[in-house]
Amino acid sequence: MGDPLATPGSSHQEPERRPGDSKGDSKGDLGGDLRALRRARGLTLTEISATLNRSIGWVSQVERGLSEPSISDLRKLAELYGLPLGFFFRNEEAPAEERGFIVRSAQRRTLGDRADGLLEELLSPDLGGSFEVIRSVFEPGAELPEPALRQTEEAGYLVSGRLDLWIGEKHFRLEPGDSFRFEKEAFRWRNPGKEPAVVIWVIAPPVY
Repeated sequence: MGDPLATPGSSHQEPERRPGDSKGDSKGDLGGDLRALRRARGLTLTEISATLNRSIGWVSQVERGLSEPSISDLRKLAELYGLPLGFFFRNEEAPAEERGFIVRSAQRRTLGDRADGLLEELLSPDLGGSFEVIRSVFEPGAELPEPALRQTEEAGYLVSGRLDLWIGEKHFRLEPGDSFRFEKEAFRWRNPGKEPAVVIWVIAPPVY
């Protein structure tokens, strides 16, 4: 557990579990992911420091890999970003030389739940690049009823199943092997089939 006596703005707080890779490596570490998430949400260091009750300098150090957040800090960030706490933890069994480059199938970070209709897995090693790759599984009958709008460019490839995709006012029925692309346009989706629809989804810049 983090030190209960540590004060906001302290340069170090011992976590109960190491959530990132080696310190000082801005690519592929937890700090880089937190920085990418903050920027994708349009948040400032000041807003994050207020959420965590930490100093701006400490938040900056975390993003640069010079300090590590406690579990309590990560819980607050997970709530802020709408992500599961486990999203911030990497598989520590991965060989050091693979981190930041390779993601084994058993080591993917997951978002959502099939019970809710959509399960997504992060195929990218981290969020530090200019884009991210997601494997999305849409359960039969699942849908996004209200259009979503992100300040991103997105593309996808339907691996299996069927998917209805609305881009703006246009409706498309996707079959296996079909692909798509759109940029900064409202979209929504629905799986009209009786089997899961699997899509490899690319988003630039990363949003989670």
